[in-house]
Amino acid sequence: MMRVVVLVKAIVVSERGFFPTGWPTDMLQALGRFNDELRRAGTLLGAEGLKPSVQRKPIAFDGLGRRVIDSPFPETGQLVAGDWLWQVRDVHKVFASARR
Repeated sequence: MMRVVVLVKAIVVSERGFFPTGWPTDMLQALGRFNDELRRAGTLLGAEGLKPSVQRKPIAFDGLGRRVIDSPFPETGQLVAGDWLWQVRDVHKVFASARR
């Protein structure tokens, strides 16, 4: 078994600190069912959301040096909004599940 982290990219509204309320209800319900399936299968170990980047500060590690920086990401499309932690036997299962 191996653990993998599936990163969820940020979008403009998540960076503003809002849940995307414009999403269709059926899409959100499908996502909930997908998470439930992963949980029942023993695949989903965790699912976490992050605060918008304006509310967090990355720490850069350089040998013994440390510095807090505003953000290493110039564009919203490069930001992470959250993650799933999955446990799988085969990395191909990750790709198949993520395509769903």
